Amino acid sequence: MELFIIKRDGKKESFSVGKIKNAIAKAFLSVGSFATQEVITNILSRVSITNETTVEDIQNQVEIALMAERYYAVAKSYMLYRQKHAEDREVTEKLKFLIDYCDAQNAATGSKFDANANVENKNMATLIGELPKSNFIRLNRRMLTDKLKDMYGKEVSDRYINLLNEHFIYKNDETSLANYCASITMYPWLIGGTTSIGGNSKAPTNLKSFCGGFINMVFMVSSMLSGACATPEFLMYMNYFIGLEFGEDYYLHADKIVDSSKKQRALDKVITDYFEQIVYSINQPTGARNFQAVFWNISYYDKYYFESLFENFVFPNESKPDWNSLNWLQKRFMKWFNMERTRSVLTFPVETMALLTENGEPKDKEYGDFTAEMYAEGHSFFTYMSDNADSLSSCCRLRNEIQDNGFSYTLGAGGVSTGSKSVLTINLNRCIQHAARNSMPYQFYLDEIVDLVHKVQLAYNENLKNMKAKGMLPLFDAGYINMGRQYLTIGVNGLVEAAEFLGIEISDNPRYENFVQQILGIVEDYNKRYRTKDVMFNCEMIPAENVGVKHAKWDREAGYMVKRDCYNSYFYIVEDESLNIIDKFRLHGHKYIEHLTGGSALHLNLEEHLSKEQYKQLLRVATQEGCNYFTFNIPNTVCNDCGHINKRKLNECPSCKSKNLDYLTRIIGYMKRVSNFSQPRQKEAAQRHYAPVCQL
Repeated sequence: MELFIIKRDGKKESFSVGKIKNAIAKAFLSVGSFATQEVITNILSRVSITNETTVEDIQNQVEIALMAERYYAVAKSYMLYRQKHAEDREVTEKLKFLIDYCDAQNAATGSKFDANANVENKNMATLIGELPKSNFIRLNRRMLTDKLKDMYGKEVSDRYINLLNEHFIYKNDETSLANYCASITMYPWLIGGTTSIGGNSKAPTNLKSFCGGFINMVFMVSSMLSGACATPEFLMYMNYFIGLEFGEDYYLHADKIVDSSKKQRALDKVITDYFEQIVYSINQPTGARNFQAVFWNISYYDKYYFESLFENFVFPNESKPDWNSLNWLQKRFMKWFNMERTRSVLTFPVETMALLTENGEPKDKEYGDFTAEMYAEGHSFFTYMSDNADSLSSCCRLRNEIQDNGFSYTLGAGGVSTGSKSVLTINLNRCIQHAARNSMPYQFYLDEIVDLVHKVQLAYNENLKNMKAKGMLPLFDAGYINMGRQYLTIGVNGLVEAAEFLGIEISDNPRYENFVQQILGIVEDYNKRYRTKDVMFNCEMIPAENVGVKHAKWDREAGYMVKRDCYNSYFYIVEDESLNIIDKFRLHGHKYIEHLTGGSALHLNLEEHLSKEQYKQLLRVATQEGCNYFTFNIPNTVCNDCGHINKRKLNECPSCKSKNLDYLTRIIGYMKRVSNFSQPRQKEAAQRHYAPVCQL
């Protein structure tokens, strides 16, 4: 049988023993010696070649064989030769990447490892950030495989690398050493400033120092995370400082002149100027994030949700949060941000409205109406609905159970400190098709995969704990994040594509429902098995901005059935025109998300904005169907000539009549210009079905 080896670029090649013999002979010559055929045969007798052995493994075996045969000088020369060629290959690869990156259409298209539309500009700063990523990947893999060997043995470690290389699983954010995303409590900063996390600013004492300090604190926190930073208490804390300066009832006289300078600003203008300072500052690209803006998320709450989360909260002056003024501030910020987005492209914060539900509709009628009103006015934000305040959205799709709603005078509100330490994603389409190719029940194969990814996540957790013990994770030490309340997340991608392969119709039908519950149920079962008092797991349908494209490409190249160039991040086919709006709410409802404990956000693409009453009805639909996390996505128009921004999708600029237009839409989770998307994602965006109003 002909043997094949795996080259460094992943391609297969027929095995040639002559190449090994030549390499050994050259190694002997390099030290002034000569290898006879008998010597070479003895060395080769110690080398074991099986089908699809890697080049790297063969060379490792040759090194060991030379040492075993006591040719130490030759072995050293062989090692140095390998090292030099490895360095030459790395430099050559980086030079090629540099040229390709400079020639790429945009930064996302040029990125080799993690295309990201949030990197708007392609420049020297972004290039410098891209070049070391391959080194970070190797370092992260070495750290993780070493820990896996210690905990579970070499077989598990090797299996992990094999599954990674064969694209059955994908380790998210391997290009960073930092843990993933976090919803933080800002209380340690409120009482102590940033000194506990390595900064030099003191605790805020007034509205001005709060706003300036908040910006610095968010930048510092985000520099120590690889994903999003959520600040659920942002507006509550801002409201506290406004109240200290202008009185708790400030909102009753917001038109009062409070500025003694020549500007003579009213209180409302003072407040919105601080909004502007914070939002525009955080939307600026920063060097610590590879010249991209911070992924910043905030929350709004209805009265009942707020009371559930913060009923025990106490500020440093012993006062309690005031709902009436916060109610006004939340609405004012939302109105201001919506209007500001017609003046400038502002991606962050990603906003989530948290609503408690009762009897099939929002419990707080005022906030249910206000949410519908803001959607009708063209604002783009997420809504999270729950019948109790036992969970919270901490990212642009990640849902976390709340473990503790209590209050600590050291750490603040326990319920908001949550998030995900690490995400490891299973490519369901490849796993299920591989099982079919090998005539095995896919449930059994998934059992093995899911069990292994839990072991990998536990190994990651041990490495993270070691980092914390060495003082490398000040966010945990200072109390911004609680290690025990952060999840190890099992991601899934290719769910729809796997169902298509099995001949299952992607619609609300019993067979598809059973398939989804079975697959996600396997993950949840292992989440429960591996959960301890110190470690929690959840499962989410990842956004897959980058890996959805990669999985489709890799699977197609391996000969698997692939129907599209980017795997879906929803329970339906994003380009499907046959499903109506209600169908999509149902497909993201309780029957399908029951086991998806980490969440998945429905991005409901619409051709145009609906009326307030229509949105109110869809809030009821979402509640009744159990679709707890969603947003409405209507493309906005940006004129490239005059800069005019319109909340609708137009073919001509209404201001200057130019047809040189770009469009703002959610790539997945956050809004960006389509021109900032990677080329594969631009293609995917063009195929999305935007539902007309008649589909209601």
